[in-house]
Amino acid sequence: MKCTNPVIRGFYPDPSICFANGAYYVVCSSFEFFPGLPVFKSTDLLHWTQIGHCLTRQSQLDLRGVEASGGLYAPTIRYDEKRRRFYVVVTNVSGNYGNFYVYTDDIEAGMWSEPVRVQRDGIDPSLLFDGDKTYFLSNGTDDFGEEGISLCEIDIETGKTLTKAKSISRGCGGRYLEAPHLYRIGKWCYLMVAEGGTEYGHMECMLRSKDIWGPYEMCPHNPILTNRNLGGYIQQAAGHADLVETPEGKWFMVHLGFRQIDRWLPFHNLGRETYLEPVFWTDDGWPTVASDGTCRSCWLLTERDGKEICVTAEEPVYPEYKWTLDKNRACYLRLPDMSAYQIENETARLRACDALGSVGTVSFAGMRQEEHTGTMTVAVDASELAEGEEAGLTAYMNERDYYAVYATKKEKGLTVCARLVMDGHAVYAKEHAVESDCVTLRIQSKPLNYDLQFEEKQGVFETLISGHSKFLSSEVTCGFTGVILALYCSGTGGWASFKFNMR
Repeated sequence: MKCTNPVIRGFYPDPSICFANGAYYVVCSSFEFFPGLPVFKSTDLLHWTQIGHCLTRQSQLDLRGVEASGGLYAPTIRYDEKRRRFYVVVTNVSGNYGNFYVYTDDIEAGMWSEPVRVQRDGIDPSLLFDGDKTYFLSNGTDDFGEEGISLCEIDIETGKTLTKAKSISRGCGGRYLEAPHLYRIGKWCYLMVAEGGTEYGHMECMLRSKDIWGPYEMCPHNPILTNRNLGGYIQQAAGHADLVETPEGKWFMVHLGFRQIDRWLPFHNLGRETYLEPVFWTDDGWPTVASDGTCRSCWLLTERDGKEICVTAEEPVYPEYKWTLDKNRACYLRLPDMSAYQIENETARLRACDALGSVGTVSFAGMRQEEHTGTMTVAVDASELAEGEEAGLTAYMNERDYYAVYATKKEKGLTVCARLVMDGHAVYAKEHAVESDCVTLRIQSKPLNYDLQFEEKQGVFETLISGHSKFLSSEVTCGFTGVILALYCSGTGGWASFKFNMR
């Protein structure tokens, strides 16, 4: 078995995994983007296909007015063998929504229930189905005023608590304790947590107890996973993990991490991605991860002296991407007005709505950027736009930090423009008049920059502006998301047509 990390590329953070009915399923955080909580399926843990989202209706998820990096944090997916039902529990940190879960008996069909509120605070919730009992845990303050990882029993039919919430652990000494998951494996209850912050000090730690309520002892070789000491390495921030057992009795871990724009430049703009590692168990019942407790770009499972081991393999060459809008994987901002979209195979029409930099209803249809190098090339027909309206392409981190190349109607005709927006300010803008109402625009991305271009003549592109990728990184923008490459249209109701999947 050979794995190239990340196994799910682009802005798919905080992965949680379960196994049921012969397949593995992963859900990830989605923050202010809609639909909420993407769901992936795999039969081999290496190749993943998105099969839908958990939250697709306004009654399930209303993100109106939510600012960048608000919304949905850290879901957990679990399968209840007794009920033959999938559950996903999550925190909506915006407004008064708090913790809730949705469920489905047919994950392939993708029809999830209305949310069921859990009457407990905290973030990063998780579930454990243990016999006839359902346990809920999160990190925050328990019912006795103690901080840490709190545990209580709940009624899975109603979300109501059946016991007081008790803090069972304050972690292993690292800062920013988060992402708890609880497992019953043999005679032990294992508590896995993330510490160090979801950045360069990120790490995963393990504790265990024979009583679910504790006390919990720490693994003697914590952290079991971290890249905090791997300076000068592309892969960083390994942590926020979840475990799964295969039908053959092998164990694996999914976790988040990110790829720097360069091995010596500590910036990442693709967001936190989903990684896979093998997990082994010591004779005294503690987990060890991969070959040396670090996340590598590529690893291979092999045998030595009759024992399965993991070895680091050669560094992969990641492919260039060519942007194509997949209707099933497309993401929108907050609560979109779907009457403003007409998306077909290789074309789309968008109605002009609120400005790209607002927290209102923005006409925006995008795909997560999955590789550092690639192109997004789209022909834009602006003939139905009114004066002052604009339609184009954006490399979008959030409403205050994005790059855009677009067509806009002016008194004398169509003009192609480009602007770099940083911390809410257009720090650089350039424009060029064109003779037609149709123009081909392109965003060409490289690890260190985005070139915002238009087709000046057949096959010849001119760069209006080049913006450094670090200004769309989490380190600069201070957010938790990654770049979305998207179509957008802003104004007061005109329409723009887009033709993509080009060259």
